[in-house]
Amino acid sequence: MKWSINQLQRYRQGDMPFDETVNLDSVKKRNPEIRDIKPIHVTGSCTIGSSNLACRFRLEGTLILPCARTWEDVAFPFLIESTERFSWDETELAADDEIHQVSGDFVDLTPVFEELVLLEVPLQVYSDDAEDMKTAEGKGWSYATDEEYNARLQKERETKVDPRLAGLANLFEKKDE
Repeated sequence: MKWSINQLQRYRQGDMPFDETVNLDSVKKRNPEIRDIKPIHVTGSCTIGSSNLACRFRLEGTLILPCARTWEDVAFPFLIESTERFSWDETELAADDEIHQVSGDFVDLTPVFEELVLLEVPLQVYSDDAEDMKTAEGKGWSYATDEEYNARLQKERETKVDPRLAGLANLFEKKDE
């Protein structure tokens, strides 16, 4: 979404509403974990001042991410509500570091949308089938739930006898003569 400052000046008396669909495929380049991103529905409004712009918007979309256990595609819906401020006045930018700088004659909201979407990406997502998966193995790796792993470990401890102590195992079995 990109607007010229001259175009925005027409809305100085009131809010400028918007309701658009934005394609943010560029986030896949910035985060390789994102396999796909559906077009994002953006709604909101902007209030225009003499040298600044305040936008309140709501982003709704779906990311496709890999399952942390099965590596299958998982749809991750998100909803982001934010208020962002933009300015093209140098003194206002110097006074507040939370204002986005407008360079040139256009206000471009796309980089801000990209940053907000990237911040929403979770560290791990799980598919519905991931809970059913108890164990898995591959070349040089294996996966087991905590319960399965602990059960295997307990069984190994019970059956293993240190060969140096094998003679002591029979010590208490002898009867007194």
